[in-house]
Amino acid sequence: MARNAEISRNIDTLTVVLYLGCVLMGWLNVYAAVYSPEEQTHLFDMSTNAGKQLMWIGTSVLLIICVLVIDYKFYDTFAFVFYLFMIGMLLLVMVFGSNINGSRSWFKFGGFSLQPAEFAKLATSLALAKYLDQPGINLTKQKDLLWIGGIIGLPALLIILSNETGSTLVFASFVIMLYREGLPGWIPLTGITLAALLILALIVPFKFLFLGIAVLCGIVILLLPRYNRNVRNIIGIGLIGGAMMLTATGVDFFVNKVLQPHQRNRIKVLIDPNVDPLGVGWNVTQAKIAIGSGRLDGKGFLEGTQTKFDFVPEQSTDFIFCTIGEEHGFIGSMVVIMLFMALLSRIVILAEKQRSKFARVYGYCVAGIIFFHVMVNIGMTIGLMPVIGIPLPFFSYGGSSLWSFTLLLFIFLKLDSRRTNSLFN
Repeated sequence: MARNAEISRNIDTLTVVLYLGCVLMGWLNVYAAVYSPEEQTHLFDMSTNAGKQLMWIGTSVLLIICVLVIDYKFYDTFAFVFYLFMIGMLLLVMVFGSNINGSRSWFKFGGFSLQPAEFAKLATSLALAKYLDQPGINLTKQKDLLWIGGIIGLPALLIILSNETGSTLVFASFVIMLYREGLPGWIPLTGITLAALLILALIVPFKFLFLGIAVLCGIVILLLPRYNRNVRNIIGIGLIGGAMMLTATGVDFFVNKVLQPHQRNRIKVLIDPNVDPLGVGWNVTQAKIAIGSGRLDGKGFLEGTQTKFDFVPEQSTDFIFCTIGEEHGFIGSMVVIMLFMALLSRIVILAEKQRSKFARVYGYCVAGIIFFHVMVNIGMTIGLMPVIGIPLPFFSYGGSSLWSFTLLLFIFLKLDSRRTNSLFN
C-alpha cells in the first residue's frame, strides 16, 4: 500500500489531468461523430465506436497501472529487447497481417485488430534513449549518426514496406530530440531545404525554379565577406546550387514513377484541392466545409450535419477534428489545440528536469511524436498537409492508437516519478 501511495504521489498531476482531458473529449467526439438521430444510440452502446472506445479507455487504465507498478529501471534495461521484439512483429505482420485499406499492417484476432506500427514508435524511442545514454556518444561523429540512422530507419523501412506511409513519416519527428541532443544544425536544415524544393518543384516551372536557384547562389556569393570570396567557396556554392537543381529535376520522376497512384493524388490535392473535387479532392473539401460551417462557437454537441450524413470520410478516426470544428466551432478547436500545447509544454518542461539522459531523451521523443501527429492530423483536415492517415492522439477512435500513446506518455511519467513532483513543480 505504501509503495502504491508513493507511486501515485510522485506522478506528475498536471500531465495526468491533461491526458484525462484529451481522452474524455476524444471519447465524446467519437460518440458525436457516429451519433445517429434516428437510432438514438447512447454513449455506452458497445455496438458503436463510442462504446468500443470506452472499452479501449478502460483497458488503457489497466496498462497505466502496469506501467506505474513496474520499476523504472525495467524500461532502461530492456529497451533494446523491446525494440528487437517490435522489429520481429513488423516482419511477421508483413507475412501474416490482414490487408486493410491497402495496407498489410494489422493483426486480426476475431473482431480485434492490432497495428504494430503504432507501438514501433514507442520501441524506437526507448532504443534511441538507451543508445544515446551510453558514454561517449556524440552526434557530430559519423559512426554514431549511422547507428542512430539505423535504429530509426529499420522500423521505418519495414513499415513503409507494409504500405503504411503515414506511420513511416512520423519517424521524422525524432529529429526534434536529436537536435536537442546536439545534432548539427545543417542536417535538419538540409531536410527542410529538400522539402521546400519538393513543393516548389511541383508548383513552379523548372526554368523559373532553376533561375531562382541561380540567383540565390549569386546572392550568397555576394554576401560572403571579401576574404571568403575565393574560388574554392564559389565552386562549393555552385555545386550546392547544381545539386538543388538536380534534386528538383528528380522530383517529377519520383512523383510520377515511384509513388503509388493514391499517394500521387494526395500530393496533387494538396497543391490544388479543386483538381478533382468529386474524386481525390472530396475528402479535403468536405473536411474544410465541415470545419468552416462551425464558425465561431459551433452548431452544438450532436448537431453536426456534415459528419452525421457521412459527407466527411473516416470521421471518427483520421478526420475527428472535423467533428470538433463543426460542433464546437473556432472556440472549441482552439481549446483542443491549447490542450495539446499545454500537454507538449509540460512534457518538455519535465524532460528538461530529468536527472538521467535516458529519461530526457525519451521525454523529447514523446513530445516530438505527439507534436508531429497533432500538426499533421489537424493540418490535413484544413488542407495544409497531405492526407496520410495518421490519428489525432487520444482523440481518434482506435485501440492501437490509444494504447500506444498511453504507454508512450505514462512510461515517461514513470521515469519522471523518480523526482518529487507537485502540481506546478
